[in-house]
Amino acid sequence: MSDRSPLPPVRSASEPELARDALATPLLSRAARLARWAGPDTRVDPGGGLVEEQLPAAAEALGLSGDDAAAWASEAWRAAVDTGLVEIVDEEAGTVAAGEGLRALTGGSPHDVLTVWRIALETALADASVPDLDGLLDAMDAGGTVDLSGLDFDPRAEAEFLDAVLASLYLLTAAQDGPASGAVPLPALAASAILPGDVAEPTNDMLQQVSDAMMRLDDQFRMLEPVGLVEYRPVDEAVLADAEEEPSAQLDEADVARYGMVRLTPLGQYGLRARLLEAGHAAPVVGELADKGADALLDGTALFPPAAAQAETEQWLARREPLAAARELLAAARGADAGAPLRRLRCQQALSLVGPEAEPALRDVLGDPELGGLARVWLTERGGTDVPAPSEEMVFWLTIDTVAAQLAAEGNSAELQALVEGLARQHSGFFASVWRVDHPATADVLEAMGRLHPDKKVAKEARKAAFKARSQRTS
Repeated sequence: MSDRSPLPPVRSASEPELARDALATPLLSRAARLARWAGPDTRVDPGGGLVEEQLPAAAEALGLSGDDAAAWASEAWRAAVDTGLVEIVDEEAGTVAAGEGLRALTGGSPHDVLTVWRIALETALADASVPDLDGLLDAMDAGGTVDLSGLDFDPRAEAEFLDAVLASLYLLTAAQDGPASGAVPLPALAASAILPGDVAEPTNDMLQQVSDAMMRLDDQFRMLEPVGLVEYRPVDEAVLADAEEEPSAQLDEADVARYGMVRLTPLGQYGLRARLLEAGHAAPVVGELADKGADALLDGTALFPPAAAQAETEQWLARREPLAAARELLAAARGADAGAPLRRLRCQQALSLVGPEAEPALRDVLGDPELGGLARVWLTERGGTDVPAPSEEMVFWLTIDTVAAQLAAEGNSAELQALVEGLARQHSGFFASVWRVDHPATADVLEAMGRLHPDKKVAKEARKAAFKARSQRTS
């Protein structure tokens, strides 16, 4: 997780909700049951694992049966040891006792529970990043040493690959509306970690790498589901039986699901966000700005997706009186710096959520050259009376400011292209006048309009106007 690109904000469940989820995960709940089951007669081997003859009793205590019962019991015991639910009190005798971790689960705060769960998560991630036991045994020499070179296995590279996949899953989840709102097809997730972003037509070798990655991820997500990181629908056994089968370009929803579907849980999102923060990433969560000033809100939500920006703003407004909030927002929206247009756009969007009590604040700025335009829009939309008509200069200034904000927020989007076309169509002689607007972004906006407008003649007019605007500012 070394990329430091800005991460989109996520909506997080509360700590009590997450703690309840953590306690209900199969791995942690089984580990806790074994910690309570363990007694004076419980014995562990030198590695801390339950001695083999006690595994059947441990499995019975967990209500497990079948061929895998002992393996599941052994894994749960290891989780109990790793998380401190049990402690080895005498290594030579192999005796154990209840640990601090168990006391944290039974009598601690939600944060304490989540701290224990995060230790379990790290153990599960470490386990998922190593080859299967059969491969390790095959690579072991007579002295019991594992030759990793014989496995064609690089522990660091494997851990980095899994980290990259989980980071992609986090990003895809953050782009959706909520921490568990949609499952991601396993082929798409594998491709996101394997294929370069600028590849239009992947080669056969690339597709084979994606297919191999899918099989690795299928094993890894099966291991990570019990700790509550993901909900996982495994790859269909029929697909696994035919190693040559590759996903077709034409698949319906049912076909896609055959290749595996993974969903990041709210608890998993919490865990991955904590890991990202520890790795030095800025990983915002909706609600972090609610107790900060309007300047922090407008700057902080500048590049948020619309739904997240609105959710953050709603929480900010809920803590303030409408009139005071409107005045604070308007004061923070002023400025001639590069980020000011987008701040004013976010201010306008925030003010759309404020009730009529804010009207005095908007009327106070009707004469402000930077805020008068958006104030008129707000008052007019709410049926305000005695709203003075804007001058042509104010209309053009607001137009430049709005386009500059959209450029900063979306880049050269289809929506912005439609806006540019509409402006050029609605205002006769638009480019002959707009280049004179005294706005820091005038030249940049006109250049962008020249790029975006599909009509070559209009685009040329925009570029000429941009040249005039730039010359005016440098003269």
